[in-house]
Amino acid sequence: MNHPEQLAVSRREFLVTGSAAAAVSMLPIDANAQAQHTGSATLATVAIQVNGKKHRIELDTRTTLLDTLREHLHLTGTKKGCDQGQCGACTVLVNGQRINSCMTLAVMHDGDSITTIEGLGTPQRLHAMQQAFVKHDGFQCGYCTPGQICSAVAVLDEINADIPSHVTANLTTRPVLSADELRERMSGNICRCGAYSNIIDAITEVAGATVVKGQP
Repeated sequence: MNHPEQLAVSRREFLVTGSAAAAVSMLPIDANAQAQHTGSATLATVAIQVNGKKHRIELDTRTTLLDTLREHLHLTGTKKGCDQGQCGACTVLVNGQRINSCMTLAVMHDGDSITTIEGLGTPQRLHAMQQAFVKHDGFQCGYCTPGQICSAVAVLDEINADIPSHVTANLTTRPVLSADELRERMSGNICRCGAYSNIIDAITEVAGATVVKGQP
């Protein structure tokens, strides 16, 4: 039978053993072993309609909708910002609803209709929201602007559909068109340049012609 003193491990021996194990775990993985571990790509054919045009694309099933738009369809207006669904730069409209395209897989949208900033308007024929952003200087560097505009278009649709937000006071009537309401609804779209007040002015102008105002 082992005595306690025979089972004891000194602090130094423990640290040496632990360090060795950690070092081994950080050694480069053989390329073949890594390929076997991750497995080969699984491909799938996805049928989507983007800006009114139908596409059938064979994709790695791990491909995000954002990368599909940018890398496969070359629609680079939709931006990759944080790639974690926090900044809103990648916002697009899917079946009329806004989503963060970096947080969803393309294969999840087989058969869906997608609208990107390129589908809202062209330089020759701008969407009303695009015109308002230009008029009110609702952008500075412009990186977040495509997502901001797509989100703004969806916000006005939400208000017209009587969909309340966190700051809506009365849930039984149409949301009141106010700066606070718009700020809450646009809070998922971050502008590091700080053009928020101009963005609110742009949305308010378009809303004046498209939204039936609620009662204060």
